[in-house]
Formats: sequence, C-alpha cells, structure tokens
Amino acid sequence: MIQVFGLTSIPRNGFPCAVDDVSFDAHSGRLTTLLGTPGAGKTTALRLMLELQQGRGITHFRGRPLHRIAHPSREVGVLLGDVPGHPARTVRGHLRLLCAAAGVSTRRADEVMEAVGLAGLRDERLGTLSRGMDRRLGLACALLPDPHSLVLDDPADGLSARETRWLYGMLRAHAARGGTVLLTTADPKEAARGADRVVTLEQGRVVADQDAADFARTRLRPRVAVRSPHAPRLAALLTKEARNAQRSVEVVRDGGNRLSVYGSSCADVGETAFRHGILVHQLADEVGDMGPGATDAPVKETATDTDRPTRDRLNPPNPPSQPSQHNRPNQPDASDAVRDGMAAQHVTIPVDAPHHAGTEPPSAPLDGASHEAHPDAHRPAHSLANPEPPSPARADDLSSPLPPPISVRSAPSPLRPLRYEIRRAAGISTGFLTGAAVLVVSALAALFLARSGHTPQERLLVAWPQELPLPPAALGAGLLGALAFGDEFRHPALAADRGTVPRRLGLLVAKLLVATATALMLAFLTVGCDAEMLYIVYGRELTQVPADWLSLSASWFGLVVGCAWAGVLAAGVFRSTTAGLAAVVAVPVVVVPLVQKALAGSSVRTAAGFPLRLREVLLSQWPFGGERYLSAVARVIAQPVGGALTLSLTALLCAYLLTTLRSRFR
Repeated sequence: MIQVFGLTSIPRNGFPCAVDDVSFDAHSGRLTTLLGTPGAGKTTALRLMLELQQGRGITHFRGRPLHRIAHPSREVGVLLGDVPGHPARTVRGHLRLLCAAAGVSTRRADEVMEAVGLAGLRDERLGTLSRGMDRRLGLACALLPDPHSLVLDDPADGLSARETRWLYGMLRAHAARGGTVLLTTADPKEAARGADRVVTLEQGRVVADQDAADFARTRLRPRVAVRSPHAPRLAALLTKEARNAQRSVEVVRDGGNRLSVYGSSCADVGETAFRHGILVHQLADEVGDMGPGATDAPVKETATDTDRPTRDRLNPPNPPSQPSQHNRPNQPDASDAVRDGMAAQHVTIPVDAPHHAGTEPPSAPLDGASHEAHPDAHRPAHSLANPEPPSPARADDLSSPLPPPISVRSAPSPLRPLRYEIRRAAGISTGFLTGAAVLVVSALAALFLARSGHTPQERLLVAWPQELPLPPAALGAGLLGALAFGDEFRHPALAADRGTVPRRLGLLVAKLLVATATALMLAFLTVGCDAEMLYIVYGRELTQVPADWLSLSASWFGLVVGCAWAGVLAAGVFRSTTAGLAAVVAVPVVVVPLVQKALAGSSVRTAAGFPLRLREVLLSQWPFGGERYLSAVARVIAQPVGGALTLSLTALLCAYLLTTLRSRFR
C-alpha cells in the first residue's frame, strides 16, 4: 500500500506550486490512476513520492518512507519516461546489467523478458526498439527486482489500443498477486476502463478520489449517438417530449445528420423515432470526455433556463446519494456539452426537474472556488466519508503547520559493483573498438619511427615519439577510463531522472579495478604488437630486450594504468567523458612543466642525496629482494611524467572524496 500525505512542491520563478497538498492512498491488489491534463502535476507528484525532487510531504510504501528502505528497487519498481540505457546495448545485456545493480540472479532477466514478450528481441539494440517495445522494456526493468509496488508515469503513452490492453493486463496480473500499482494518464476513458480507483488532479490539487465506477458515472458523460436523414425533426421531437415529461435531456447537433443525445437512452430515442416514423441509420451508446480540464473550455450558451443560478449552470452539482427518477446522475445539464469540448449547436432547452421534498441538496461543485471555501475538498473522498484516527506518523506530521521537507536522495549504488562494472564495460563495443584502434595506430607509428631512425628503442617499442605528450596506448587507456564514468552520466541506468550516479567507494573501486585490468592488457598487447611488427618488417635488431627492462616495464605499465585512473577520477569529478580525457592530456602538457618549474626554482637548501638516504632507511630492510621492486616504483615516481601523474591522481582522488562526502551530507 502507498500512502501519500501533503505532497507540496517548491514554487519556482514566481509560478504557483505544481503540486499543492496532495494526499491519497493506493491500495494493494488494485490499480490506482492519477488522472490529469498535461501540467496538472502528475509527474511532479511521482517525483516527490520517489524523493527525486525537493518539496514537502510524506510518502509511505507499506508503512515506511523510501529513504528508510534498505534496497528501494526491491520495494518500488519505477518507470519515468524512456528507458535510460545505452543505445548500443542489447536488451538482454541491459537487463543483466540491472540484475547486477539490483543484486538478483541473471536468470531473472530471462524471466522478465518472457513475461513482457521480449524473448524474441533479446539481441536487439536499445536504439532500434519501437515505442511499444521500449515500453515493454521499461516495464521489464521495473519488474526485474520483483518489487511490491509499481510507480509508472504514463506507461501507455504512444501505444496502440492492442498494446495498451496488453499493458493493463500485465499490471492487473501484478495487482492480482497482491502488488500495488500506481500510474498516471491524461486519458479519462483509459482511466475508467483500466483502473480500480481514479485520483483526479487539476492545477496541482486533488479534485476527486473515486472508484472507477463512480468516476465513469460522474466524470464521464454517457450519450446516445444517432444518425438520421431527418435529424432536425428528431431533435425537435426529443426536446418536446423531454420538456413535457420534465426530464433533463439535451440534444446536440454535431453537424450533418448526426445527433448526440445526453440524459436519455437508446430505448427512449428509438421509441420516439418509431412512433413518428423517422428513419434511423445509427443508434448507439457512447461515452464522452468529462475529465480534468474540461471546465477550461469557453462557455457558449444559446438558450438556458433563466431560473437556474449562473454558478449552477457553469458548475453542475454532483448527484445526491439516492437520486430519484427525475434526477438521475446520468442526466447532465446544459453546461456539460460545453465542457465536453465539442463545437456543437444546442437545439433544445433542457428542463430540470425539481428536487423531491426532504431530499438533501447536492454536494458542492469541484471547482477552484470551492477549494478556497472548503480546505478539505482536495482530500480523498473515502477519508472524508469515513474519518479514521491518524496513524502515529500522521499525528506527528499534523503537529507541524507544514509537512516535513523532502530531500533529494542519492542514486542507489549497485549491490554487486564489480559484476556491474564488468557487464557495463563488456556490454558495448566501444571498449573493443578503442583497443583495436590503439593497437593499429601504435603499430603504424612504431614502423614510421623505426624508418626515420631517430627514436630510442625503449620509445620505439611503445610508439612514443618525442613530439607527442603521451603514447597512443596511454591515451586509449585514459579514454576507456573516462568512459567508465562518462557513460554513467550520459546514460544513467543506475539513476533514472537524477542526472547523477552514486558516489560510492565500492563503485569507484570496481571501476578502478576494471580500468587497471584493461590498461594492463592494453599496455601488454601494445608492446607485443609493436615488437612483432618491427620484427616482421626490420628484423630482430629492433626487438632486443633492453638491459634495464624491469624499470622500463614498471614505468610503462605505471604510465598506462595512471592515465586510466586519471580518466576515471576526472570523469567522476567533472561528470563528463571529455573532461576526463582532457585531464589525462593535461598531465604532460600542463602539470609536468609546472612541476619542473617549481623544482628548478632557487632555494636556500637542497635535498641533495635524499634518494640515497631514503634507500638506506627503507629499501635495505625488505626481505627476499623486495627493495628492487620498490626502487623501480620510486624511480618511476621520480620521473617528471610519473611525479606529475601521481600528483594529479592524488588531487583527483581528494576531489572525488570531497564531492562524495558533500553529497552524503546533503
């Protein structure tokens, strides 16, 4: 069950609140629909419920607010807008990625694909899916962790009638298993057909909270559609009989030979036509729109009952709880046709029957004026009819003049971060294409440098000319590291509609580990491919192993891994792949000259002999010859590029930790 109390958004730029004190309940085992025209506040209400937007109010999912639920995705399945996935990822790959994020078995991906009818499209790319298939995938993503509640924002938007029936069948099956379903729509007929309860929003306020049957009776207009070559004569006869019988019947000319008769039935219209010998081509019951926003239509009156007050004509009252024969709820008044949005011509004057003696007057109309006069008008109808003592949580909330504030919560972190990161990196071809491009460019560059004959052998094996700040392998590793976080911000599968990704150390460690493995593999393959190409073209002379291969190998692998780490951290801090790659290039271009200039400046004392003394203190104490490896690492860091890269990594790591702590404090 979902309980919503006092949702209120924050007004912006002088405009009123998009959602103002919205309260309703969505019960388990039932479909609840938020109905409203575009701009009525449906999406804002959902975002406030899911703590995606700042505001005020309380939302309980089975008695607990969302921020107190350990794993929100297992409690609430959400679909807001399109599926936020990389367009090059397959349907099966995307669902398996979300399985790792939700901490469920990968078998669940195949199960939900079978359930929503995507088993035949498991290898299709997300960018090639049609609108209907995208809606199916969105529902599959919401159902993946097997949540109790579903919160869907206009899931039937853009679907055909057949796909809409399938969607509501799926939602009905979820509700039949005891789940709670809350969705939004702008179509009153769709809400009346598919939902069990309809909550109507107008201008950010709840104007009605009804069962679907009551909604269809009071907010949708039944009418009789008639086609006849003698439409004017039939309209006059129907109007005359209704006036004589003191019944409220309205006949509207829709143009040509078509009539719409409100407040009558097919049997009555057919008997009238038969008695007067009028040929009828069509006689059918139809339902017109009396949903939210219908009162915004301009009022055009041709003839009205002068005894009726103006307010009653513009805002027809709700029917009494026990209507009499002459005052039935299915018989609307003259203004109903105006709010139906039809450009129609009124033919007759509807006549209202007087109320029976002792009958209670009808309830107040649901318009803007009534909300100001009655503060409780926006509350659910069932809560007004059957008042209950407030729960402890609600009692605490009512003690304050304003509902408690809603803070935007951080995005959920993947429960299996390493598995998630591996599937993210291997699920698309970008990494493989980048690696192949790096190997090809590096091999061609090594051949060109060998032909010129001015490059040392250690630089020749890694295709690093003196004119370039970094070799191709280091640039490729930095790009792959930047994509690790850049794709998260561009296609936020973990954080739909938040525009950010979870800043958790577990996710950062997983990305650094995968980036390290990728960089080491790329560095090893680069040296191997370059050496093989040099051997094939120029012979064994250029492929001999250098004498100081240990320190050179440590420097090479350290450089490539450091560039990959710099890309990961910079993209995580600046939230952009381009910024991550720019930070990698800035190390030799900007940071190295600054470090060299700082070290070359004049000073009173110098640290002469510091490496030797440090070796005596630290390196001589390592067993099994470990001082050699530590010495190699020290020599790597002592190099200009190595020192600048270490400094940049330290600064980026501190910035990442600072932004992480700041987001947690917020």
